[in-house]
Amino acid sequence: MHNPSGLVISLDFELHWGIRDHCTVDRYRENLLGVRQAIPAMLQLFERCGIHATWATVGFLFFANIEDLKAAIPDELPQYHDHRLNPYAAFSEVGKNEEEDPFHFAPTLIRRILAAEGQEIATHTLSHFYALALGPTLESFRADIKGAKLAASQYNVGLKSIVFPRNQISRQHVRICAEEGLIAYRSIEADPLIEAGNSAIARAKRLVDAYVDLGGNGCVSPSLDEEYNIVRVPQSRFLRPWVANLKLFEAMRLRRICESMSEAARSHKIFHLWWHPHNFGLHLDENIAVLARIVEHYARLRRELGWISLTMAEVAESILCAEKPHCVA
Repeated sequence: MHNPSGLVISLDFELHWGIRDHCTVDRYRENLLGVRQAIPAMLQLFERCGIHATWATVGFLFFANIEDLKAAIPDELPQYHDHRLNPYAAFSEVGKNEEEDPFHFAPTLIRRILAAEGQEIATHTLSHFYALALGPTLESFRADIKGAKLAASQYNVGLKSIVFPRNQISRQHVRICAEEGLIAYRSIEADPLIEAGNSAIARAKRLVDAYVDLGGNGCVSPSLDEEYNIVRVPQSRFLRPWVANLKLFEAMRLRRICESMSEAARSHKIFHLWWHPHNFGLHLDENIAVLARIVEHYARLRRELGWISLTMAEVAESILCAEKPHCVA
């Protein structure tokens, strides 16, 4: 089977919907508002250097106002045992529209992404759905995915890829995604430090791994699922935001990423970097400077080794077409 090789970037675009269970708007306001400058800055850099990126977008962000959002509520909702996870209960706290509430609506940013060359709008589910939380049924997940597809269709976007919120994935949820026509998902099996969970020790190891090699080089090979018509695109590394207290170690962090990219290019593999736009909302200049160095290193690998930049959907289409020679990407 043909395995594509290249740089994959995916972004979990969620605004407050992705953190509302543990963080208020007021507590994270600067990061969330900073997304309004971060996304145009990232897109400008991507376009200049020919970077294709996948923007996994929470479906609620597509709506222009609260009335349209309420009208699109699926018939079957997730019944979380932990009520903090239920976004529908928070609708009373949401403003009227994007102008009044830039934390829960994002049509202008979505249109900005769509206008940029080489960018894929994917799904982060309609409601930032927690697939492994106690309570929600599989049918409520299917209703959520259908709702996400409908929300994206307002922008003439046909969803092809999914990033599961909080990396909560199961075989049943992957099956439903495939049945609903999605062809790619970001998987975690190649990242042992992610699979280790969220204990204090596991989180500490992930932090250290950003600077020194604890979890391997992150070079991965996507593959067609053994049962379903969907492609796993394993993640390699989370691009941590710039932190003032760790600025003396920035050269180490950047070198670790660039060395992994070089190894992926030499070994004809994928390096899949991911983060959230709100990670760049604070210290934007410093974060963009780091990203610029990464993108410049990619450009050198493209010139010297022919390494390319791919969206998750482009990875999946390449593999699916190799499996089914008569398909048209």
